[in-house]
Amino acid sequence: MYEPLAERMRPKSLDDYIGQKHLVGDGAIIRRMIEVGNISSFILWGPPGVGKTTLAKIIAEQIKVPFYTLSAVTSGVKEVREVLDRCKADARSVFAKGRPILFIDEIHRFNKSQQDSLLGAVETGTVTLIGATTENPSFEVIRPLLSRTQVYVLKSLEDEDLLELLNRAVSTDDMFKSREVKIESTDALLRYSGGDARKLLNILDLIMQSVKGTEPFIINDEIVTSRLQENPAAFDKNGELHYDIISAFIKSVRGSDPDAAIYWLARLIAGGEDPKFIARRLVILAGEDIGLANPNALLLANSTFDALTKIGWPEGRIILSECTIYLATSPKSNSAYLAINSALQLVEKTGNIPVPLHLRNAPTKLMSNLGYGDGYKYAHDYPGNFVIQQFMPQEIGHPTLWNPGKNPTEAKLYERHYRNWHPDDENKE
Repeated sequence: MYEPLAERMRPKSLDDYIGQKHLVGDGAIIRRMIEVGNISSFILWGPPGVGKTTLAKIIAEQIKVPFYTLSAVTSGVKEVREVLDRCKADARSVFAKGRPILFIDEIHRFNKSQQDSLLGAVETGTVTLIGATTENPSFEVIRPLLSRTQVYVLKSLEDEDLLELLNRAVSTDDMFKSREVKIESTDALLRYSGGDARKLLNILDLIMQSVKGTEPFIINDEIVTSRLQENPAAFDKNGELHYDIISAFIKSVRGSDPDAAIYWLARLIAGGEDPKFIARRLVILAGEDIGLANPNALLLANSTFDALTKIGWPEGRIILSECTIYLATSPKSNSAYLAINSALQLVEKTGNIPVPLHLRNAPTKLMSNLGYGDGYKYAHDYPGNFVIQQFMPQEIGHPTLWNPGKNPTEAKLYERHYRNWHPDDENKE
């Protein structure tokens, strides 16, 4: 039976694991847990092909405990309870060396009842839960389960990680060792891989299948592009094409092309995508790419998500279509997105500067005696409900973090903002 290259190259130890140094590098949290042999329950959140499943298997192998796997796509509450019963039996065994690990792939696809069934075993320590998800756990994992686990974020692999994987594959796998290998260029290979180790290995697999046994194995941009154009889904063996379609959908809305956006929406629907996943992307789009140019977009996107949960499928496709067209044809601005990013960079640079005393509440007499709230000007006591005062820490002055987009709505907002904060300029006119 043929075993795909991606499976043959799956690392067996942390020393062979590529990427995620912030989690498994020297002194990093998951490496430390493995070294002391005490694994707490956690959820791995990251894009496909970055090593979530592999990392879970390495952990179980390193600490020598029973390892159980469930797929949220095929498992129901009955299957979860059966596995938990086996885990309990293992935990009670006199030969037990530690708590069994239960790995749940695509845990975001578990419904509330399925997730509820895990709580008792995680709470009592009967099992160590490791979940893997490509979706934000804050949206898809119930709060009680989140409170009992840590969330670790895995990143897309860097080009240097992918090149390391490429060199390892061609130097160690039997498929390559038996023939001459020439790596002439890698730009296309890296571009199509998109930070996904599995994609890279699947592309290599695809190219190898088109090369005769006596011919040298050549990797260059022309060969990679031509092979993928001939069979674009051949390397998409685990459904990663889904993420490319989502990317095209998002970029079409952002690019104000309603026809393309509806086309990619139809591709998502025809492919069986979770409607809530699409609706969530529309909410994000409304905030990130339309923003203050049309604040109603966020209201409509949020209403779309709400309506979808109420009316279900297939009628929900109409709601998604309406929202998609509205967002695609709406004016665009990413000023709010850029503003929060700038603010976070400023916070990272300046650290935890104390809140100015005049901005602090003084709920107790002691706080009042310490000067909390002294000098604060209550805006509603002044004409126009506005008064100039310092709201940022004195140490950083008042840097500009929000720069309005070039659209009528934000121009009006900025005009009022500027008039408030620069009254002398208006008086000079």
